Amino acid sequence: MNELAIVVPTFNERENVRPLLDKLEAALDGIDWEVIFVDDDSADGTARVARSLALEKSNVRVLQRIGRRGLSSACIEGMMATAAPYIAVIDGDLQHDETLLRYMLALLKAESLDIVVASRNTEGGSLGEFAGGRRRLSALGTNLSHFVCKCAISDPMSGFFLLDRKLLEEVVHRLSGISFKILVDILASSRRPVRLKEVPYTFRSRLHGESKLDTTNLLEYLVLLADKLFGEYLPVRFVMFTLSGMAGLVVHVATLWVLFRLEHVSFERSQATAILAAMTVNFLVNNWVTYRDRRLKGLRILAGLLWFYLACAVGGLTSYAIATLAYDRGVPWYIAAALGIMISSVWNYAVSSVFTWRMRRKN
Repeated sequence: MNELAIVVPTFNERENVRPLLDKLEAALDGIDWEVIFVDDDSADGTARVARSLALEKSNVRVLQRIGRRGLSSACIEGMMATAAPYIAVIDGDLQHDETLLRYMLALLKAESLDIVVASRNTEGGSLGEFAGGRRRLSALGTNLSHFVCKCAISDPMSGFFLLDRKLLEEVVHRLSGISFKILVDILASSRRPVRLKEVPYTFRSRLHGESKLDTTNLLEYLVLLADKLFGEYLPVRFVMFTLSGMAGLVVHVATLWVLFRLEHVSFERSQATAILAAMTVNFLVNNWVTYRDRRLKGLRILAGLLWFYLACAVGGLTSYAIATLAYDRGVPWYIAAALGIMISSVWNYAVSSVFTWRMRRKN
C-alpha cells in the first residue's frame, strides 16, 4: 500500500505534468507513494498527458472533472480518492519545493502532528519573485485568516502541505470547498486545536503557464471566510445571492425613479420595467460571483438568463403585486418597491439554484 499520496490540482498545466513527475520521483526514492492529478477538464489536454504517464507508471492516477471547477474542491476529491495514511497537496506549476516532502513526512510521523505546512513567511522562507501586488494580497489574506483559523500559523495561504489522513476524516464533512485556499478551509473546520508545524521554503518562479489568480479569487476567499464564520447559521450562497440582489435593488429603484418620477410613466408600467431590469442585473452579478463555480458562458448565458426570467417569474409577479398593493395603500413608492423585492428574494434564490445554475458548462 502507498504510504503517501500527493494530490496535484491542475488546470492548463500540460507542460508541467512530466517535469513535476520527474521531480517527485527523484525526491521520494525509497518511499511508497502515488500522485493523483485532479484536472478540471483543461482545454490544453493536461488530463490526456497525465493519463499517458499513468499507462507507463502504476503510481500515477488521474481524476478528470467534467463540469466542475475550483482548486479547493479538486483537492478534496483527490484526497478522498486515496487510501494512503498521509496526503500531501502541491501545486502543478512547479513553484513548490518537492524536495521538502520527505522531510515533511518524517517530521509529521516523528512528532505525531496533524499537518506540516511549507511556509514562505517563517524564518528561512521567502515569497521569491512574487510581485508587489500579490505580496500585498497574500498578506491581506493571511491577516483575514486569523479570524477563522484555530491555530498559530505564519502562512495559512500556503498551497503546499502534508497532513495525516485522520485529520482529513475529522473535518471533511465540514469543509466548504470554496475558494482556492484549501488549507484555511481545513484549519477553520477543525473543532480542536490542530497539531501543526511549519517548514520554510522559497517560492519558485513559474516556468510554464500563467497565474490564474484574479480579483474574483479574492471574492471567493472572502466567501470562504464568511462561510466559516456564519455558514452554520445561514447558507453563504444565500448571503451572496442577497448581496448581489443589492445591485438589482439599486437598478430597480433607479429605473423606477427615472420612469415614474422623471418621465411620468404610470407606476404599474414603471414597476414592471424596473423588475425586468433588476432581474437582468441580478442574473449577471450572480453568474459572475455567487455561482462562479457553475458560471455560464457563451450562448449558455442567454439560455441561463431566459431560465432565470422563468424561474423568477413567480417572485417577480409577487414583487409586483405586493409593491402595487402597498403603493395603493399609501406607502411611499420606494418603500413599496423594497417590500416587494425582499419578499420575493427567498423564492428567487431557491428556484434559480435549481433551474438556472444547475446547468453545467461543457466548455
